[in-house]
Amino acid sequence: MFLPFLFVFTGNIHISVVYNNYPFKEGLKTSWGFSAYIKGTEKHILFDTGGDGGILLYNMKKMGISPGSVDIVFLSHIHSDHTGGLWGLIEKNKNIVVYLPGSFPADFKERLKKKGIKFLGVSNPIQICNNVYSTGELGTYIKEQSLIILTEKGLVIITGCAHPGIVNIVKYAKEKYKSNVFLVMGGFHLIGMEKKEILSIAMKLKKLGVRYVAPSHCSGDVSKTVFKTIFGKHYIESGVGKIISLGHLK
Repeated sequence: MFLPFLFVFTGNIHISVVYNNYPFKEGLKTSWGFSAYIKGTEKHILFDTGGDGGILLYNMKKMGISPGSVDIVFLSHIHSDHTGGLWGLIEKNKNIVVYLPGSFPADFKERLKKKGIKFLGVSNPIQICNNVYSTGELGTYIKEQSLIILTEKGLVIITGCAHPGIVNIVKYAKEKYKSNVFLVMGGFHLIGMEKKEILSIAMKLKKLGVRYVAPSHCSGDVSKTVFKTIFGKHYIESGVGKIISLGHLK
C-alpha cells in the first residue's frame, strides 16, 4: 500500500448512519434517503442530510448526536432525499460550512446565503479537512461527489447514490490516492437491476480489492443479498442506527 498523504488511524473514526430507508436499530425513524455522521476526523462531518429535517434531528437526538457538534455538511448531489434535511439542521446550527457540488442550482445557493450559511461549491477534487477529501463532481447527467477518508488501513469511500457508478467511483479513488480500498458504504444505486448485473458489480469491487462493503439506501434488497454472498464476513449490514467503528474492522 502506498499513501502519498498523511493518514488517520481508523481507531478514532466512527460513522453513524442517522438517516436511511433501511432500519437497523429499534426506536429510530426510517425514511427514503441517506445521512451519516462522521466522528474522529479533524472535523465532525455530516454526509448528506436525508430528506426531512424533523426525522434527521429526531434520529440524531436518539443517537446522542448534537446538531451543534456538526462542523461540516457534505452534500453528495442535488436530490431532495439527500439535501432536504439540511434546512432543519441549520435552524439548530448556523456555524456549519456546507460543501456542495458546484453544479447545484443558483436558487439553492441563494437560499443558503439568505440563511447566513457559509458554503463552498466543489467541482474538482479538494481537501475537506485533514485526511478527508472530495472526489469532485463525477458523472454527467447527475453530478455527484463522494467523500474519501484516508486511513492507515486504506481508503474509506462514502457515496450518496453513486449515480456515476459505484465501480467507477472506486476505480477513480483508488487511482487518485494510490491506495487500497478498506470500506465502501452508502447508496450504490443498484435497486431495480437484474441480479446478474449486481453480481457482476459486486465481483468487480471484490477484484478491485475492496475489503468491506456496507450498501444501503438505493442499493436494493437484491444487492444486499448478493454483496453478503460475495463479501461474506466483510459485508456490513447497514441501516439507520448502525455505527461503523473502523477500529473494530480488520
